Amino acid sequence: MQREEIWIEKYRPWRLDEVVGQPHIIRNLKSYVEKRNLPHLIFSGPAGVGKTAAAVALARELFGDTWSENFTELNASDERGIEVVRNRIKNFARTMPIGDSAFKIIFLDEADALTDAAQSALRRTMERYSGTCRFILSCNYSSKIIEPIQSRCSVYRFKQLPDDAIAARIAYIADKEGLKLSDASIDAITYVAMGDMRRAINALQSAAVLSKEIRPEMVYGLTAMARPEEIEGLIKEAMNGSFMTALDKLAELLDRGVSGDEILAQMHRLVISMDIPARKKVELMDRIGEADFRITEGANERIQLDALIASFFLAGTRGRG
Repeated sequence: MQREEIWIEKYRPWRLDEVVGQPHIIRNLKSYVEKRNLPHLIFSGPAGVGKTAAAVALARELFGDTWSENFTELNASDERGIEVVRNRIKNFARTMPIGDSAFKIIFLDEADALTDAAQSALRRTMERYSGTCRFILSCNYSSKIIEPIQSRCSVYRFKQLPDDAIAARIAYIADKEGLKLSDASIDAITYVAMGDMRRAINALQSAAVLSKEIRPEMVYGLTAMARPEEIEGLIKEAMNGSFMTALDKLAELLDRGVSGDEILAQMHRLVISMDIPARKKVELMDRIGEADFRITEGANERIQLDALIASFFLAGTRGRG
């Protein structure tokens, strides 16, 4: 029996032109390929927006058939200490590149997880071996990279992918896999993806295991997310004075396995687009942020969400008497 391949690997971009949603960054990376040279780089941005894909595609186009020998990928979150810099990184950096390449590339994923001591050691390694090695550091927040490293790198900030870029890629994969995908299903996948291509492809593959015809309810169920209209209805019930009804809707979502984090993230997206006065939006956003912070700090999730619904009720009914 043939083992099913993971689609995020099967459909990983292998050339820079295949990386979607980051046109300005890709244009600059292609100029490095043309010049056969590049500086140290920092790729920052949220998960699933193409940082690793861009690094691998860059290496493939620079090195051709010898790309795998001249490119190594390390995950800094797995090995956070100074020893990984002193041993694995230094050992790779000090060896000469294979073939006619002028340098090798070390791709350090989740570099913001490195300790300050490890980053300081990395800085010295970058200085010492810059003649034969280039570093690409990937992170969610470039501010967590120490300033001496930032000053030695060109920083590229990857943005969340637009819905149309995700929709086009999902439609392409569905066609290749022989899936039946409606516009409503594509909308559901782009909604749950929240700008993350990896999340979108995983949602599509999960649904495809169940059926060749992808339906929106399958997508929401498999990703444990609520439909946008459910979250909007919850907010409106509370603001219109139906406090207990809103609490019942919240309890139903939690019982279905929708996490508090997802509910807050969806509320954040919907409040911004809702047709309510700006002052009320500010008030609701402030309370969503406060609830998110408290839950992150370890407060009881259910109590914080109930309190958030109560604040929506007060914001909506204030001044009605």
